[in-house]
Amino acid sequence: MNQANRKIKVLIVDDSAIVRKILAQELSLASDIEVIGTAPDPYIARDKILQLKPDVVTLDVEMPRMDGITFLKKLMKHYPLPIIIVSSLTPSGSKIALEALEFGAIDIISKPGGPYSVKDLSEQLTDKIRAAARARIPSRGTARGVVQTAGKTSSQPVVIPKAVSMGQALAQSTQKILAIGASTGGTEAIKNVLMQLPIQSPGIIVVQHMPAQFTKAFAQRLNSLCQINVKEAEDGDSVLPGTALIAPGNYHMLLKRSGARYFVVVKKGPLVHHQRPSVDVLFHSVAQYAGSNAVGVILTGMGADGAQGLLKMKEAGARTIAQDEKSCIVFGMPKEAIKIGSAHKVLPLGLIAREALQMLTLN
Repeated sequence: MNQANRKIKVLIVDDSAIVRKILAQELSLASDIEVIGTAPDPYIARDKILQLKPDVVTLDVEMPRMDGITFLKKLMKHYPLPIIIVSSLTPSGSKIALEALEFGAIDIISKPGGPYSVKDLSEQLTDKIRAAARARIPSRGTARGVVQTAGKTSSQPVVIPKAVSMGQALAQSTQKILAIGASTGGTEAIKNVLMQLPIQSPGIIVVQHMPAQFTKAFAQRLNSLCQINVKEAEDGDSVLPGTALIAPGNYHMLLKRSGARYFVVVKKGPLVHHQRPSVDVLFHSVAQYAGSNAVGVILTGMGADGAQGLLKMKEAGARTIAQDEKSCIVFGMPKEAIKIGSAHKVLPLGLIAREALQMLTLN
């Protein structure tokens, strides 16, 4: 078979026979995906991975005999390949799933049930599998989230001095907005950028393609790591200096303005590019309400979500950045943005935070 027409081989690992059956049935509907096997636990999965050599593995993180995190660590050390975490929408499940992303998993999807229909989940999982099959997997022993500066790699983020006072920060930054969008591989990329931002940074609004429940745990995790404050956005939240608002899963987030005050609207609505939240929805609103007071950043991810919105931001006077191919897990969204001329600059991940701050100062 021609390599371009070869189906993506998928192994499903989950202790629930019902979940394995549902996922296998739904994935079998995609003409370019083949489920080559299932496994109820990591021990059987290990043998099937060596025997069947899947392109992508879906992995439950809460399983008997060996938990998914332990299995993931072993797998990424000895046999790295694209892993999609399939997790329950519980607080503990969300926390463990985010930990899995730090240890090398490509993406997260929730198990059937909850706010998503089986049809929605199957469409999302199909897209995630296609993205994972194209993903750039770090070589063995390479840690996720390292910062690349001037062609070199450092395990430490770029150090930017903290503000003298919050009063000074408010005086300098009230009217500025940094808007960030990402998908596959984006949790670690967003962490990389936000960890470099000082407390006097302008207000930040972020869309990461992620299911409901996981975004709250993601925001809490970032808040514990960053100098800035990070929280899951709520409808009506003000966009304040030194604070990043993460769009909640299964809701779109839009920027609005009332006088000198920026705030966000969080609402339901149709899927855009098969996504809710959508980067395009956010970026179009930033173009409309912030214009030249904004900087837009599009990070790793599959598809075209955000490309047109970033172009609208650029046309409205904003400065724009796309992550470069080499530092992307999946060079999809940035590639589409670059293709249509949306990005003023194309940069490696480790240089984006500093450049964005410089752009905001100059705008």
